[in-house]
Amino acid sequence: MTKFAWILLLIPLAFAPAAMAQRTIGPSPDDAPAAPTAAPVPSLPELSVDSLNPLEVLAGAAEAIPGRTAAGQSGAERSGLSVAVNILVVLTVVSLAPSIMLMCTCFMRILVVLGLLKQAMGTASVPPPQVLTALSLFMTLLVMSPTLDRVNKEAIAPYRAGEISSYDDLWDKAKQPVRDFMFDQIEATGNWSSVYSVLDYRGVDVREPEKLTRADVDMISLVPAFMLSELKAAFLMGFKVYLPFLVIDMVVSTMLISMSMMMLPPVLISLPFKLLLFVLVDGWALVVGGLMRSFVTHPATVETAMNDLARWVT
Repeated sequence: MTKFAWILLLIPLAFAPAAMAQRTIGPSPDDAPAAPTAAPVPSLPELSVDSLNPLEVLAGAAEAIPGRTAAGQSGAERSGLSVAVNILVVLTVVSLAPSIMLMCTCFMRILVVLGLLKQAMGTASVPPPQVLTALSLFMTLLVMSPTLDRVNKEAIAPYRAGEISSYDDLWDKAKQPVRDFMFDQIEATGNWSSVYSVLDYRGVDVREPEKLTRADVDMISLVPAFMLSELKAAFLMGFKVYLPFLVIDMVVSTMLISMSMMMLPPVLISLPFKLLLFVLVDGWALVVGGLMRSFVTHPATVETAMNDLARWVT
C-alpha cells in the first residue's frame, strides 16, 4: 500500500518538466489570442504653474481615478469629486485645521496674550496650558463666527445648492471672507509694514504703497504678513498687561531690601498680592473682554481701533 502511494506521488513529478517546457515555449502563433487593448489612462487637466487652487488640484486627481464615471458617461459630464477624494479632503482639512487656525484666525493673539498674563502673574502651572488653550479656542470661535457665517453663506451653501459649479469660483468665494478678516486686523493695528516687507521680498514694487490694493496681495503674502501683525499686537497687549504686576514686584522687592530681608524671594511675597489684585479688579473679564474687542469684523480706522484696544486692555 505504501509503495502504491509513492508511485501516485511520483507520476505528476515525471510529467512536470514537459508541462513547464510547453508553458515556456507557449502556444503556436495561429492559436495565440489577440492581445488585449490597454485601457486609456485618464490624464490630469492642465494646471498653470501659478495655480494655487487646492479644489482644482483635487478635481484633477478625481478625474485621474479609474472608474470615476459610470458606463456610457462622457468625460464632459464628469463633475464633482469622487468618494475617495472627498474622504481625502476631509482628512486633509482635519489634519491641517491647527495650522489654519494658527495662521488665519485670531487664535495666535489670544493665546500669546494669555501666556504672557500667566507669566506676569508668576504662576508657572496655574492655570494649566490645556485650560488656556480651551479658552482661546472658544474665544476664537466667538470672534470668527461672523467670518464663518459669511463663508457658509457665500460659498458652501451655494455650492451645495448647485449655484456654484466652478472650483475657481468656490475657492474665491470661500477665501474672500477670511481675507477680509485678515486685512481688517492689519488695518486696525496699522501694521502695514509687515505686508510691505513680504511683498518687497517677493519682488513687488512697494515704493508707492498708495497705488497698491488688496487684490495685489495674494494669500501667500497675506498669511505671513497677518501672522507678523498679530504677533506685534499680541506683544503690545502683553506689555500693557505686564505693567501692573511689574509694579507690585518692584514695590515688594523694595520693601524687602529696606527691611534687610534680601534672602527672602520677592516672588513668594508678591504672588498673593498679585492674585488678590487680579481677582479684585475682575481681571479675567477685563483681559478676555479686551482681547475680544480688540478684533474688528468690519473696516475701521487705525485711530479708532487703537483707542479701543488701549481702553479695554488698560
